[in-house]
Amino acid sequence: MAEPEFTATGVRIGKRLRSLTQAGQVRISDGRLELLTSYGREIDSAPVQAVRASKPWFAHDDRALADVNGTRYTLTLGDHDPAPGEPGPPAARRFIEAVRKAAGRGR
Repeated sequence: MAEPEFTATGVRIGKRLRSLTQAGQVRISDGRLELLTSYGREIDSAPVQAVRASKPWFAHDDRALADVNGTRYTLTLGDHDPAPGEPGPPAARRFIEAVRKAAGRGR
């Protein structure tokens, strides 16, 4: 198994107004995006070419949107990258860049 291209833990994952998990995981590995619960159970996954990641308007810097299999998920990541060696989710901006890079869309 290849090293994941992007991993974030402690991510709040929601669908519409409903919270699915408070401390979920987001992983991009082998060209696939996975949204997981804190226990590692899959919420949704899809090839990164089929995923659309964006920054919502009028939202905090720690939020990102991910359209996966026709479902829009709200991801609450960190508002800034944690210090090296410190726990915590990376910034939402890094997630969006990772999806675009893995899908071959550049910036």
